[in-house]
Amino acid sequence: MQIDILTLFPEMISGVFNSSILKKAHEKGKYQYNLVNFRDYTTNKHQKVDDYPYGGGAGMVLTPQPVFDAVESVTRQNSTKPRIVLMCPQGEPYSQSKAEDLAKEEHLIIICGHYEGYDERIREHLVTDEISIGDYVLTGGELGAMVVVDSVVRLLPDVLGNESSAPEDSFSTGLLEHPQYTRPADFRGMKVPDILLSGDHAKIAAWRKKESLRRTYQRRSDLLEQFDLTEEDQRMLEDIKREP
Repeated sequence: MQIDILTLFPEMISGVFNSSILKKAHEKGKYQYNLVNFRDYTTNKHQKVDDYPYGGGAGMVLTPQPVFDAVESVTRQNSTKPRIVLMCPQGEPYSQSKAEDLAKEEHLIIICGHYEGYDERIREHLVTDEISIGDYVLTGGELGAMVVVDSVVRLLPDVLGNESSAPEDSFSTGLLEHPQYTRPADFRGMKVPDILLSGDHAKIAAWRKKESLRRTYQRRSDLLEQFDLTEEDQRMLEDIKREP
């Protein structure tokens, strides 16, 4: 996968790409990235990439020319048709299913905005996707772009050491993840559930499923509205609801 990020502040992003899983995945050749400062593409003699909005109002708006030219430049360097993602508070709320969708692509271009917003022609005629990582205000799209890249890259084949890690993460199944424990079995009197020490894999799997349902019901019950419950899931959930 090739990932190009258009940003006015590439220094905000480089540290994240040189750490942890993103660094290891890049070293293994699972993806390539390019941080593009679209200010380098402006034709404005003062190197400006923004201007006052037509009709008046507060703030500055990113002009279309440098963004269009930057996207066209990186697109010419790749033979595949890219998905062009606009980080935008008006965009689709980001989700695990969206990450899984983007992880199927060969080329992503992510545009990070600043200031008051984008010229509408960028939104209408250039991008394929608009994404928001939440209903709150950030200084720019870089933080959102890093979230998107991290969530996508970890889904690429052979990026994670354990092949079952990504599918078992919270939200990957549609539910929150079950509780996890490790050694020691007894820490200051706080003990690991006996069933996890039993060696009975079928019972452990059933316990984990029920605890995943319990945690989702208690913390994010809205997720259950979209989850396709089996008859066994429904029985477990009814048991949970009857508990004091």
